[in-house]
Amino acid sequence: MLTLEKYTIGVGDRFAHQAKAQLQACVKLAEEGVDVVPVWNKSNREHSFIGSEPQSVYDAAKLAVDALAWGKGWHVDADHINLDTVDKYLGSSDFFTIDVADYIGQSVEGDVVAAFVGKHPELVGTVAIEGIDEPFEITAEYVEEVAGKYLGASAEAARIYRHIESKKDGFIAEVSMDETDAPQTPPELLIILAALADEGVRLQTIAPKFTGRFNKGVDYVGDLAQFEKEFNDDLAVIAHAIAKYGLPENLKLSVHSGSDKFSIYPIIGTAIRRSGAGVHVKTAGTTWLEELIGLAEAGGDGLVLSKEIYAKALDNVDALCAPYASVIDIDADKLPNAQEVDGWSGEQYANALRHVQEHPEFNMHFRQLLHISFKLAAKEGARYTELLKANEEVVAKNVTENIYDRHFKRLFVES
Repeated sequence: MLTLEKYTIGVGDRFAHQAKAQLQACVKLAEEGVDVVPVWNKSNREHSFIGSEPQSVYDAAKLAVDALAWGKGWHVDADHINLDTVDKYLGSSDFFTIDVADYIGQSVEGDVVAAFVGKHPELVGTVAIEGIDEPFEITAEYVEEVAGKYLGASAEAARIYRHIESKKDGFIAEVSMDETDAPQTPPELLIILAALADEGVRLQTIAPKFTGRFNKGVDYVGDLAQFEKEFNDDLAVIAHAIAKYGLPENLKLSVHSGSDKFSIYPIIGTAIRRSGAGVHVKTAGTTWLEELIGLAEAGGDGLVLSKEIYAKALDNVDALCAPYASVIDIDADKLPNAQEVDGWSGEQYANALRHVQEHPEFNMHFRQLLHISFKLAAKEGARYTELLKANEEVVAKNVTENIYDRHFKRLFVES
């Protein structure tokens, strides 16, 4: 089994041009004495939209690692895979995000639930967990209810895990249950971890759905005090489950759709420093927006294309939004019209898009729409990628600054 490092950052590079700029942020942080390891990820859906293959993610990452002489760890994530899609990633990935959200709530046959409840009397009654002030008061009926909801998902995670295990000598497994409607509470997480341990899944990170909204490319929406308690309780539950069920000692929380969640970064940072726990934060789609910002700032053809992409996004707003309805909140009345944007300077476009919330020109609705519009750039093919090459310096500057200044400093550097 490969061992996942303590602090890891999921980075998306949809057009395979920014791996070096992304890694440069890790280099800058390492110079400050904090090691964060990049995990390049790209989902099957993104590959299908872009027309790319999994090997391209590895190839771009390896070029960046060699160019910067990066001597620390790095990984390539087969993101949100299932049994139908996993095989194409086996050769190029060493990290597998096993997505079983679709199996949550699916009924299991026979006496599987009853057998689980019988096997785990320690889950019933007063369950004291170090680091949580009030013990959990858990009834047998509650364990039965939660097991009925999650045992099918745990079994599917095991099937996928064993399939990967049969094909690869060493890999890192994450179990993802975040793409569902209801958040998992800390007691539910404890029961889920017991079930995964029973199934022999040696997961090193788990991605639950947290309370609140994790919309694409914008800040967290929710009760910060509630998130803080939930995150800290989850850390305590994981430490308890490691000791109780023999799960990997480096098992840690993964925060999906983690890019730009600025208000919770200090909470996460304080929690991991206090507890000594690790964390995995996925920032996938942010880099594509930094490309657009860089092209707009470059002016000329880059700015022209940036404006065209927005105009096309407005024309196709319903179709673009439909697949992401649960993770975006766009007020159409607050989207500037295409004619207005066509009159913007590159600086105005960049200011509207760049996630600096206090800037008077920032527009979160404009940003969210462009976040989900990367397929429009993909349709431009070489026109888009050649502009990335021609304006590499200004684009790369934005990519590195975004990850380092707005993400890493808030997460990993004490204020």
